[in-house]
Amino acid sequence: MTRKNIQAQAGPGAAAAVSPWSVLALLIAGLAVLPMLSVVWLAFNPTENIWPHLLETVLPRYLANTLLLGAGVAVLTAAVGTGAAWLVAMYRFPGSRWLDYALLFPLAIPAYIGAYALVDFLNYSGPLQTVLRSMAGWKSARDYWFPQVHSMGFAVVVMAGAYYPYVYLLSRAAFREQSGALYEVARALGASPAGLFLRVGLPMARPSIAAGVALVLMETVADFGTVQHFGIQTLTMGVFSTWLNSGNAGGAAQIAGIILVLVLALVAVERLMRRRAKFHRPSRAIRPVQPVHLTGAPAWIATGLCLVPLAFGFVLPVAVMAAHALKKPQVWLAPGLGQAVGNTLLTGGLAALLTVGAALVVVHGLRLIGTGFARWVLPLTTLGYAAPGAVLALGVLIPLAALDHRLADLVLAVSGQDPGLLLTGSAAALVIAYLVRFFGVASGAVETAIGRVSPSLPMAARSLGQGAGGVLWRVYLPLMRNSVLTALLVVFVDCLKELPATLMLRPFNFNTLATRAYELASLEKIGESAPAALIVIAVGLAAVWVMAGATGRGEADHVPVRAEEPVFGAAP
Repeated sequence: MTRKNIQAQAGPGAAAAVSPWSVLALLIAGLAVLPMLSVVWLAFNPTENIWPHLLETVLPRYLANTLLLGAGVAVLTAAVGTGAAWLVAMYRFPGSRWLDYALLFPLAIPAYIGAYALVDFLNYSGPLQTVLRSMAGWKSARDYWFPQVHSMGFAVVVMAGAYYPYVYLLSRAAFREQSGALYEVARALGASPAGLFLRVGLPMARPSIAAGVALVLMETVADFGTVQHFGIQTLTMGVFSTWLNSGNAGGAAQIAGIILVLVLALVAVERLMRRRAKFHRPSRAIRPVQPVHLTGAPAWIATGLCLVPLAFGFVLPVAVMAAHALKKPQVWLAPGLGQAVGNTLLTGGLAALLTVGAALVVVHGLRLIGTGFARWVLPLTTLGYAAPGAVLALGVLIPLAALDHRLADLVLAVSGQDPGLLLTGSAAALVIAYLVRFFGVASGAVETAIGRVSPSLPMAARSLGQGAGGVLWRVYLPLMRNSVLTALLVVFVDCLKELPATLMLRPFNFNTLATRAYELASLEKIGESAPAALIVIAVGLAAVWVMAGATGRGEADHVPVRAEEPVFGAAP
């Protein structure tokens, strides 16, 4: 058999014949896109068109609050994430090796849990104001001024503390991939430390920073628990209010359509900004950046700057929730907590298995058609991840409800018994929503892992008589086992933290850890919500630890260190 024939059978980069795997891949990809199409259809075909009413009343406020919140979070996360990444990548100071990974810990904490903790800490009866009144002798709130806790500013701080690791992770990798020779040349030409950052490091890391900020904005637009707790009326809040309170699915879909337009515009702008900026590593054997060893005041200033976002994003939420849980240990035995844990394991575990399995089928099946075709179809399947959970829940529920009624009618006609709602009346709708929502996470991990496998291996397997399924099972899966396991863990943790879709699609009296923490915190029962919140944090922290190891645990430990140089100041 010639190499050309083998490559035609192997699939990568070739126009292989359409196989059952490819058909199944296209079917799954279509199902992943269907909820978004459902939202668009419902927005243009509402049973009651309230668009003029929305446009004249609440929509401008929803849109303005969303844009203002997004702008504030984007600016703060870009500054904090990029600054922290620059410090840990370019300098050595007390705690820098530990902070290198600890700065990722806020990824383990959902933003809404951070909101509950911050409000509990800062409100009138919280520890901070209580201590201030005790020290100053104040008797009531009229005796002193304190910022309004339920405000846009504190919401920005909470979200920035939760989401800055997206920018930090990508920009840290970008700084470490840069050539150390460039910085040596810049220093030889008289560049100061600040000049190195502004003129060398920042321009080359801009694409990674932009990608991180784009992820942050998507999370900000999708948030429900945080904005609801702070009382900020955003577009996502509008979807909930219009659908659940007003009972108008068409109006909710129209607001959801605006969210989709914002997300797509965000992605388009980010790609447009990077279109003409191309960055290439000069060779595989480039000299790594040599971190500078700081001593004295600059060293401790760098440590303090890195500790601030970690304190707001991780230490404060964990400390507040742990204090409540230790204060009342009986809350760990409260009725409903065990059931919430079981429901979370059931829905999250099943969704993770189905999502990663579907991603394997889709990525492998599309590559059999051709890598060019895969590059065109796969981005469409990630729209669910870009869409907020509330939008996705709306898109999932409408077609599932129609299918549910048809199935019920069919069973009734055949058996004479009404089975009820099999999909929307059970946790099945929730699992499907999780699958669509996080399919992009799984497919990205699988596509990257498959891309690292040498094409000669599947070609050789096909030449030895293995089919497409045999190649996937015997060649790809053993080589990408760690990536698949990581994808399973990350998808499970994302399902664990997902709040809007869970609130809208869960069956009656069905709680997960996320909804239990939300419901109790909404009733100002922070102590009772603490166990659920701490379990979510613990599982999320395990995923962050795995992620930190995947980014190169020993990378920072073997980089040579230069002599002392101030962080900001005159050139040496």
